[in-house]
Amino acid sequence: MTQRTDSRPKTQGAPLPQPFGEAFTRDPHAVYRRLREEGRVHHVALPDGSPVWLVIHEADVREGLADPRLSVNKRHSTTGYTGFCLPSALDRNLLNIDPDDHRRLRRLVSYGFTPRRVGQLRDSVQGIVDDLVTSLAQEMDARGEADAVAGFAKPLPLRVIGSLLAVPDADQDRFSGWVTGMLAPRGREELVDAIGRIHCFLIDLVAARRAAPGDDLLSDLIAARDEEDRLTEDELVSLAFLILLAGSENVQHVIANGLLTLLTHPEQLAELRERPALFPAAVEELLRHAQPIQTTIRRFATEPVELGGVLIPAGDTVLLCLASAHRDPARYPDPERFDIHRADTAHLALGQGMHYCLGAPLARLQITLALRTLLDRFPGLRTARPAGQLPWTTTFRFHALRELPLTTAP
Repeated sequence: MTQRTDSRPKTQGAPLPQPFGEAFTRDPHAVYRRLREEGRVHHVALPDGSPVWLVIHEADVREGLADPRLSVNKRHSTTGYTGFCLPSALDRNLLNIDPDDHRRLRRLVSYGFTPRRVGQLRDSVQGIVDDLVTSLAQEMDARGEADAVAGFAKPLPLRVIGSLLAVPDADQDRFSGWVTGMLAPRGREELVDAIGRIHCFLIDLVAARRAAPGDDLLSDLIAARDEEDRLTEDELVSLAFLILLAGSENVQHVIANGLLTLLTHPEQLAELRERPALFPAAVEELLRHAQPIQTTIRRFATEPVELGGVLIPAGDTVLLCLASAHRDPARYPDPERFDIHRADTAHLALGQGMHYCLGAPLARLQITLALRTLLDRFPGLRTARPAGQLPWTTTFRFHALRELPLTTAP
């Protein structure tokens, strides 16, 4: 049994530790290892100085995900980090709403992501994968190498989700650029500009689909808003925002990070090529080992909450660290090792409970088809640069490849 510790800093007014510095950028998992050895829950400062409680052990992260006293609703925050400051038309999404509105909104959109519906999308997803792989092959033939992030991992989920919402092809790249500017801005000006452009884009997209409905998910959501009055206008636009954001950003990084993981583990890659039946287990292991999301959406204690022996005051911000939980030796034997034969394939990469990822079946389908097709098409595929020289974007929110140059040249 863990002894409860006082949640207050030992020295009044002493600065909180800031673990997200240069060492974290170089190797976030080394920082998490040290933090796990020092304690289960840490009161730390984010790069902007905001205080948060960082939960890093797997059992505590899992407990926190299921605890209704940890709310995603910003109104419960009294101090610390609250996430992006979004206009209300983008903020009324499932990541900011607790029951009962959460259940209502989830029911309205969930039919578009059931395993049965996703199964019906398999051929269209495979077609998009094939087109992108062909373009990648042409670039490698012409230049000797091709960037799998820009030419494959990034456009794939955008096209898939874009087709679900009937987003014009010409607008998908623009939206992706704005999302990058929001999640990894070079300054506040870029952040504000990106959010403003996303807001205007989605308002216009909803107006266009309302004027000319089609056979797509956004048209169905508009019908729910206009005919049955079950969605407010802000909820409608916010749902479109979340579907495009979560459906494109996370999947692209898992594909890129996962492909690099496979290419740097040649023995397991060779076995996977010989035994495709191992792919489902391999994808689950990639979601654990190569998951780009560092921490879940911020949560706020609605009352004093004890986690990992630490009492977190009401109103404080809590970050549940998935990246650390997935490398916790108390849960996973030899957790740093990538192993497609790992017996325990359970992970938290797609969430748990009420906030379990709505698009999980579609995400798994895209990752599986993307990696299988690449490996089938390019038997001699390898990185064009040493893995240690590849550029990453690393923040307390995500750890993702910016480029992944590939080649088949000897």
